Amino acid sequence: MTGASESGLRMPAEWAPHERCWMAWPCRPEGWRNGLGPAREALAAVVRAIARFEPVTLLVRPEDLDEAARLTRGAAELVATELDDSWTRDTGPTFVQDRDGQLAGIDWGFNGWGLVYPGFARDARLARHILGLADARRIVGPQILEGGSIHVDGEGTLLTTEQCLLDPQRNPHLDKADIEANLTGLLGIDAVVWLPRGLTGDETRGHVDNLCCFFKPGHVLLPALADRADPDWAVLAEARAVLERSVDAKGRRFTILELPTPPRRRDKRGELMALSYVNFYVANGAIVMPGFDAASDREAARVLKAAFPDREIVVVPGHGIADGGGNIHCITQQQPRAAPAG
Repeated sequence: MTGASESGLRMPAEWAPHERCWMAWPCRPEGWRNGLGPAREALAAVVRAIARFEPVTLLVRPEDLDEAARLTRGAAELVATELDDSWTRDTGPTFVQDRDGQLAGIDWGFNGWGLVYPGFARDARLARHILGLADARRIVGPQILEGGSIHVDGEGTLLTTEQCLLDPQRNPHLDKADIEANLTGLLGIDAVVWLPRGLTGDETRGHVDNLCCFFKPGHVLLPALADRADPDWAVLAEARAVLERSVDAKGRRFTILELPTPPRRRDKRGELMALSYVNFYVANGAIVMPGFDAASDREAARVLKAAFPDREIVVVPGHGIADGGGNIHCITQQQPRAAPAG
């Protein structure tokens, strides 16, 4: 695998200008705690919120097109597509740009989050399909990787977790050095910050997009907890310790901005759910964040406004998406705006 300087590829930060947002319509009944009806209502609300700021292309099974059109109210371009479910952050491509600013995309392998869910063949083909629709050069990734497992600052630094990327159900043949070489060669990365693990109850087993993210180079958002009895207190303390002793690709120490943690919620089986305000979408001119019908929603919105002062903060109900095991960042995939050709 060639290094970043040789490949010329770079993954832009999520706050770089977007051409559009890619999403997919929920269609796996067993993947949603309260069924497809509430899931589709919740996802449609996210579509409508993002579409105020940038185009949305929504991939929908042919038999669901009428319902999707009704619920999204014309907010998105609908494309008939065979799907397994709606998590385009993980099943779609990772968009990158070459030295000339032209668009390409990494088609990573996908195996149902380390074989958590069976029946993922259609989603494993989704990245290639999206790249064809976007008319972007397709680059086959050399490993299993979901988009929610990485976050970049656009200047050569990447956040991830050891729990996810070193998962033996994903890439048992690769060690940390192999994975870092892949990230370097394909995403323009010079420094990988390995946080130990993701939030308790996260079905992805370690995705960083529920735990920590950049809001500008050298600056990260991290949830805070005061209750030492909470199972995530140690998770967040470990993450903070790593961030405090790390530097980014430019040699900068990290500034940590704390987000509140939503109130704890358990599902019908009594299992703790991984709710997080970190799981938001950066749109052109806006932050679309999940709300959890809690007093902490207002504080989270205030923190995000401080982090992104030039963007409108839009709060969309988050419980309906969380019922599927993720949230707004997980169901979205931004396509960066390419430089003009020529």
